[in-house]
Order: sequence, then C-alpha cells, then structure tokens
Amino acid sequence: MNHFKRFAGFTILLWLNILFAYGQGERADSSIFYQTVKTYTNPVLPGDHPDPTLLKVGDDFYHCGSSFHFNPYLPVYHSKDLVHWEIIARVVPPSKAGWVSDKPSTGIWQGAITYFNGSYWIYFSAGGQWFCKASSPAGPWSDPVKVTTNPETGDLGYDNSIFIDDDGRPYMVIKNGQKINRIQALGADGQLTGHVINLDWINAHLQYSWAEGPVMCKRNGYYYYFPAGDVTGGQYVLRGKTLTGDSTKWERLGDFFKPVTDTKAGFRRPNHISAPFPLADGTWWTIGQSYEKYDGDDWSGTGRQTSLYPVSWEGDRPWGLAPTTQPIVKPNLPQSGILWRSVKSDYFESGSLGLWWHFLTKKATASYSLTARKGWIRLMPDSARTHVVQKETDHFYTAVTKVDLNANDGTAKAGIYLTNGNQGVIVRLYTGNDNGKKIVFQMDTASRAVPNTFGDVVWLKLERNWHNLTGYYSGDGKTWTSLGAPISAKNLDKVQPNYNSWVGTSVGLFAEGKPADFDFFVCKDGSSVLPAASYSNYYGVTNTLKEGEKAVTNTSNYGGWFMISGVELGNQPPSSVEVTASSTGSGKLEIWLDDLQNGKLIATIPVTPTGNNQWEAFSKSLKGISGQHDVFVKFPSGSANSIFIKSIQFLNK
Repeated sequence: MNHFKRFAGFTILLWLNILFAYGQGERADSSIFYQTVKTYTNPVLPGDHPDPTLLKVGDDFYHCGSSFHFNPYLPVYHSKDLVHWEIIARVVPPSKAGWVSDKPSTGIWQGAITYFNGSYWIYFSAGGQWFCKASSPAGPWSDPVKVTTNPETGDLGYDNSIFIDDDGRPYMVIKNGQKINRIQALGADGQLTGHVINLDWINAHLQYSWAEGPVMCKRNGYYYYFPAGDVTGGQYVLRGKTLTGDSTKWERLGDFFKPVTDTKAGFRRPNHISAPFPLADGTWWTIGQSYEKYDGDDWSGTGRQTSLYPVSWEGDRPWGLAPTTQPIVKPNLPQSGILWRSVKSDYFESGSLGLWWHFLTKKATASYSLTARKGWIRLMPDSARTHVVQKETDHFYTAVTKVDLNANDGTAKAGIYLTNGNQGVIVRLYTGNDNGKKIVFQMDTASRAVPNTFGDVVWLKLERNWHNLTGYYSGDGKTWTSLGAPISAKNLDKVQPNYNSWVGTSVGLFAEGKPADFDFFVCKDGSSVLPAASYSNYYGVTNTLKEGEKAVTNTSNYGGWFMISGVELGNQPPSSVEVTASSTGSGKLEIWLDDLQNGKLIATIPVTPTGNNQWEAFSKSLKGISGQHDVFVKFPSGSANSIFIKSIQFLNK
C-alpha cells in the first residue's frame, strides 16, 4: 500500500504518456520501464545553470543562460533528446569582453539563444544589450554588437528573451527593473525596429515580485507571456489573442506550475522557464531553474539547477508538471550517445582546454599552459591564487589528481579546489609548504595536515559523501591514506550571501605561490567506492537503510535499475567490477555502460543469499573497457526487496 501511494501520482502521468506514445487503444507492457531507460529524473542540467533559454532547430536543441563572472562567457549546450546535454561552444572569450567586469555577481547575464533570418543569435546583457551571431551554434561567434535603443524604448535592462512569431518575425521581450515589461520587433540586422508594445501594466503593482525573465510562445492563435517571480521562485502566465499593449486584451491565468504534492521534492519553486515548445508528437516541454532545498537540508550553494518539465494543456491553458522526485517519461526523441551532464574527466592531452572548464577571473584565463609539459596542465599563479574549475554537479563523488610541485617556498600550494561564487568559502586539499613540506586538507578553521614524505609528486583524493568531505593522499595512486575525520561542507553547500554571487559551487584545481603541474583531473573515480545511493536516474528502485547503511533495492518483481553518471574507469582498463550487497535470495545483477538498450553489457554478476543481514562483495572480471561512462545497475526480475546494493567499485588487481 505504501508503494502504491508513493507512485500513484506518477503512474497516472506515466500511463497518459504511454497511451500517447504507443497509440490510443494499443496496449503497452509496463514492465518495459523496469528493463529499459524510458524515463528521466530532474535535474537534467545539475549544478549551476541559471536563467535557461532553449532553442529547437530541426532535430537539435540548444541551451544557453547567464554565466555572470564565470568565463569564457556564455557556454552553449547541445542535446538531441532534451535529457542529455554537452557543451559545444563558449560565445564570448575574455579577449572580446574588455568592458565586462569579472567582479563576482557581475559579468554577463541572460544568454538568450535564438534563430532567425538564417543565423543563430545570442542576446545578452552587460552594461546594455548585446548580441553575437553565428552560422552554427558551435561557432565561431561574431564579436559582440551593442543593441541601440531610443527614448521610446528606454533602457533595455537584462534577462530579456527573443520571441519568433508564426510569420518568422523576431521580437525582443524586454525586462528592466521591477515594473518595465515591453516588446519590440527586431530587424534583419538584429537591431530594434518599429514601435514599442508597452506591457508595463503587467507588474505595475508588483503582482509578480520582479516579473523577471519573461518569455513568450504561441499556440492556437493565443500569445502566451510567462513572467517569473524572483530568484526564490514563482512562474506565471498570461494570454492574449493579439500582440498588443492593451491590458484589456490579455488574461491573467495565474501560476504556471501545478502545486507540488511530492513531499520529498527538493526543487520546489522552479521558475525562469524557457519558452514552452512542441515536439512532432504533439507533446510540449520547457526547462526551468530552481534552487535545491529540503527540510533541514540546504543545497542552494550548488546554484540554480535546470530541470525538464512536460507541459500539459487544459484547453488553451498551459500547466507545467509539478516538481517531483519520481521518474518522468522521456520525450519521444532518439538519444545521440551524449552522457548525463556531470563533471568531465581530463587528462590534458589536447592542445586546447576543454570547453567544460571555466575561470572565476579573467586573469586566471592567461595563467595556465597545456604545452609547457606534454600531457599535463601547468597552473602559473602570480602573487595570487590561480585555478581552473568546472561546475560541481553531484552530491557524491571522489575527485582525484596527480600534482607535481616543489614546495620549497613558504607560499607554495597546489591541489584540488572547491569554492563558492566569490571564493569566500573554499576547500583546499593540497601539497604545499606550512613550516615544512606538508599535505593539507582545509576548509574555514578546520584543518588536517601531515608531513609530505613522498617528494614533489603526490596523488590527492577528495571524497564527497553528501555534505561530508574527506581528504586522502598517496605516493603511487594505489595505496591511500586518510587525512582524518571528514569536514562538513554545509557552510559551502547552503544558501550564500547575495545568493552566492548568483552562481553555484565550482570544483577543480588551484595553485598558489609558484607554478604547479597536474597530470589529470578526475571527479568521479570508478576505482573508488561509488555509493549506490548516488544515482542520477532510476526506475523501480528506492533508497533505504539496511543495517544502518544507505542502500538501494528494487520495489517491483519486474526488476528495476539505477544509473550513476560520469564514472571514470581510467586509461588502464579495470580488471573487475565489484558490487557490495546484502541479499535474502539469489539473482543476477547486470552492469551496463551508457544505456540499457543501446549501451554495452559489461558484466553479469551472480548474487547469492548473504545470511544474517551481512554485506558481501560479489564481483566479475572485465576486459577492455576504459574512459568516462554512465554506469547502470539492473536488478533481476522476481527480486523485489531481496537484494540491497550498498556500492559498486571498479578494481585493478
């Protein structure tokens, strides 16, 4: 009965989608969802992805949003299925953004991606409105061009978007401050043209707080205008038959999202959606941002994470699906082999830095080299700290690097870096000099240190297990020693002053005092223990406590599965995969890479009863697998609540 209650709301949505996907009257077998990946869970863009905009061109989807002081500015993401995303471009390099401040909370806002007149355009705000133009979303993008305004239009503000009408004519949806909401056409040159459509009445009495990030779409002859509330949430919708400033021609429809009924949902107040859009099968979708926060457990420091929401219609009234922790049926689109969005591994073998990396200052963009030592990245600080980082995407991971630093200088430090937006709260695990050569793990006043007996080359490992961080060190990358008790990262993970300078937590590498070389950076090390509870997608399973340990079990005799994203298996293929489990019955677990249908089955692991609620390791040898993958663990049929998985690990023996 409890299981039924937990899934009742989702089951209704699920079967509605099944009927639509397979055709009315055609019976669908629900067991398929336990055996193949036809669902997703939010967020699809974990980590800091604020103010999302989305563009569909043909069979491809592109996302851009605010980058603030993270640079190179305006990363562009690509997807084929709206669930899996990869970064393909950065629109504005620091060399073309001399007027843009890189002070925390400033930088570039908005990033509205659009397509008209045969070109791709991205409009953004940075001391006025600007645009860049390209023939492909992957670039190259033109130098920024400033959008000119006039007394009738007024200041162009920020968080604007672009609406394309049925006739192909583009309009800028303008937002400036709390009370100014306007629309104006764009010409073929990308500049404003014609007269302003004044919608200042929309938020004249602050009905929608800031009424920010407005977007528009059109359906059945209605124009839909979607203003957001403010950074804390709220999303609203109005509609009208004509594109006019006459308030009597518009109708306020109220909230866009359905009320939340899932008490476990952490992304409870989504807003700042992209303009809803249809697919060929008639379904409608949107993406929107939200901070992650639970009762007594705050992850707001991660940033505004982006989720994918189905949009339903009650006649001509749109509704966004209420945020939920339950699986949602994926759009009926082909997957292109793109991995789940996670921090990327890097062995620095390319002559150019991967697009997934960013910097928190312009100075840092010129303080590294990929050619000074082949296969390594050299960070070259001046008197200050320098860094190279990515957006943190997970609550469980093990970050590993190999660093070469002669720490004979009292200021020399180099290692793994975890920081909030203004670098006011930082975590450092490093080799350095502190009254002698030492290995140090430090956050705020918490510090662990041991003498460095290995020399210049040291392996460092930072393990995140929810809010707990543990530091390790090694002389060979095989035998690891802990630096002591975990340090709590709650002060980093919780909501920060000024909302973390409007951005989220970053993880990567740093150097201070003198140059340091790094051989690689891995964020989700497969040779370390991977908690089963760290999954990013699932169906038919649940997190539970087993003998005081976090574990995952399946809830149906149809089977079930879970996916741990972005696992790095290394350059040297692992010799085996090991699952730690407790079982009251027998069965065979399957381990897949990247997908349960189009991926690769790499191991079938027999599990036998463990007896007396004990944990045992079950393993299977492997051959010829390497690199970074999404790892799927599939439960056998007929095994509901009989196999409990605590962890998975890839071993080299």
